Amino acid sequence: MDFLYATSWDEALAAKADRPAAVPIAGGTDLMVDLNFDRRRPEAMLDLNGVAELREWERTGDVVRIGAGVSFTRIIQELAPEVPGLAIASRTVGSPQIRNRGTLGGQLGTASPAGDALPPLVSVGATVEVASVRGARTVPVREFFTGPKRNVLEPDELVRAVQVPVADGPQQFAKVGTRNAMVISVCGFALSLHPSRGLVGTCIGSAGPTVLRAPEAEQFLQEELTAGDLWQSRAALGESVIARFGELAGAAARPIDDVRGTASYRRHAVGVMARRTLSWAWSDYQAAAA
Repeated sequence: MDFLYATSWDEALAAKADRPAAVPIAGGTDLMVDLNFDRRRPEAMLDLNGVAELREWERTGDVVRIGAGVSFTRIIQELAPEVPGLAIASRTVGSPQIRNRGTLGGQLGTASPAGDALPPLVSVGATVEVASVRGARTVPVREFFTGPKRNVLEPDELVRAVQVPVADGPQQFAKVGTRNAMVISVCGFALSLHPSRGLVGTCIGSAGPTVLRAPEAEQFLQEELTAGDLWQSRAALGESVIARFGELAGAAARPIDDVRGTASYRRHAVGVMARRTLSWAWSDYQAAAA
């Protein structure tokens, strides 16, 4: 196995163009597990830790641009006010050591439906910046994943950054695992409320071949909040509204049976998490007016 090292973004793109089969590595929290268990043996690895700009983030207007090499610890410590849903999800990633090393770009590149950071990105409509020596392009994160551990990246492309809208309302994330910490997700659910636009965003994790939106649940809740003038009044949500939202969210899941849980359990759990995150987010929305 060859080991390539880049000290700049241009060097990284040139190396990837020259060796398209080279697997990028930054934190290595997923890749090294696969290597240790001999699940994969790439012909080369491309170390991106020397590319300083990948570890930078900046806010421009209502968008935060987060470099692919920004760790989950930094997202929690530095970006929680701007992207609260992503920060909540980042707290559930592994252990403190894993959060110190693991990166947002790594979860995008791995493209596992169990990636905790992915549902919040989908729920708020984030955009992924990718590039190669041929040029750069942006991809809506909702279109970035094509299947289990598959994405739209061409062989010579790398993830550069993620553009995340600054929160304009409450955001929440919940996850079910076999224990409380340091565990891969059995299923997860992200919710974002956008009062100024009257919109609701959702995403289901680890209960389908990719992360999945729950569009019927979104549409139902949007209509209920608008018809009842609840965006303005911030009155309590009816139990029937919360329950129906959970039902529709659970119905949007496309789970399978595996060693971590059955399909029926996952579908049920998604419904429970949808109800809980809605209750939490609406409580936050009400409290913000107090």
